This record gives sequence, structure tokens and C-alpha cells, in this order.
Amino acid sequence: MPVTDAAPAVLFVCVSNNGKSVMAEGLMRHAAGDRITATSAGTRAKTGVNPQSVDALAELGVDISTHEATQLTDGLIAAADLVVVVGTSAHVDPIGETPIEVWDTDEPSLRGIEGLERMRLIRDDIAARVTELQARLTASPQ
Repeated sequence: MPVTDAAPAVLFVCVSNNGKSVMAEGLMRHAAGDRITATSAGTRAKTGVNPQSVDALAELGVDISTHEATQLTDGLIAAADLVVVVGTSAHVDPIGETPIEVWDTDEPSLRGIEGLERMRLIRDDIAARVTELQARLTASPQ
């Protein structure tokens, strides 16, 4: 990523933009403040936000209840310094030089874990990844 004075812009992407990518956006905004610009979008965006995602983040003091889903566009990808695909269900084609990372996140439903317990495990996995990404993006150059 190029080194500039502007906050790095990270675009989190999942399929519907009402669960995992929204959680990642909310967690990054909460953790990084204005040091990183966090947005999210979906490859097949749906309206609304997953209520269990809202509840799981509310437990950490992060409010994503007013999120409105955004459809992924080439322009959003091009405007980002980094695209992070949250989960393996969504596919994002590269645009220009914007790097793309894929986070193969935990999916507790594969182990029979559902409901808010499932969302808490997903939240915790995403939160750990967001913490690592924030540290990487805000580290002072050597």
C-alpha cells in the first residue's frame, strides 16, 4: 500500500453486506477511529442488517444497527487502499492495483453452532483479524 498522510481506506466485502463485512467495518471503526477509513459492501447486497450481528457487536459497545447495505462496485474497489473479503463465499475481481485479502473466517454453523452463540464466535474471529490488520496498517514505517 502506498504511504500517504491520508488514513488508509479499507473496504470489507461479503456476499450480502448485512453480517460479516458489516461487523468487520464496525469493529475497525471502533478500534481505529479516524486512523483507518472503514467501509463495507456486498457482492449481492441485501437490505437491512443481521439482528444477531447487531446484538453481538452491541455486547462490545459497537453499534451497527443503522447500517444500510451497499452494493459492491468497481469504483468502491478502486477507491480502497485494501479490499478484505470476509469469508470465502464472496468473490471479488481485482481492479487496478488495489490489493485483495481473503479472510477464511470461522463458520460455527458447520459445527452445529447457531444463533447468537454462532455470531459471537464469528465476531471474535473477525475482531482478532481486525486488530492485526489495524496494527499492520498503522505501524510506523521502518
